[in-house]
Amino acid sequence: MDYDALIFDCDGTLADTMPAHFVAWTATMKRYGIEFTEERFYALGGVPTKNIVAMLADEAGVKLDVDAVALEKEHAFHDYLHQVGRIDPVVAIAEEYRGKLPMAVATGTERWSVERVLDQIGIRDWFGFIACADEVPNPKPAPDVYLEAAKQLGVDPTRCCVYEDSDLGIEGAHRAGMACVDVRPMYTRR
Repeated sequence: MDYDALIFDCDGTLADTMPAHFVAWTATMKRYGIEFTEERFYALGGVPTKNIVAMLADEAGVKLDVDAVALEKEHAFHDYLHQVGRIDPVVAIAEEYRGKLPMAVATGTERWSVERVLDQIGIRDWFGFIACADEVPNPKPAPDVYLEAAKQLGVDPTRCCVYEDSDLGIEGAHRAGMACVDVRPMYTRR
């Protein structure tokens, strides 16, 4: 491999969280009379929860406490955490380079949530750093989370390869000057 570091998204890339996230989203938003279709859900992959809540509420003309509803959705997701498994073809890549190249996770998820997901699938300690959306100024598709991961790994961004499953994430990786592998062709969504 001709890179000095690997950076992985988590949800939908390393961990098969998307079905559990979708159930949590639909249940949470239904309580507020807001429909959230599966097509829209996948189109917003990589967007932080608070941003999605604000967007959906605005579109529906519903006034919500964005922080409270985002937290409610994340807690609903954690009720389904036991259903989350690995995305084997991508985890196999991380396993192959574990200990050989510096690796990080760059996610649109908040730290408390991504750490639980990585613990659930047993790979949290494989990564030298976890860059989270709530710890950088701008979420994906901005390059911030990827640039922070490269900085913390001590690797030039142009020497990093990112593994992503969302259009916004891929755009962010490219904006960071990084190579990017779209993992969606590697597996079939449930």
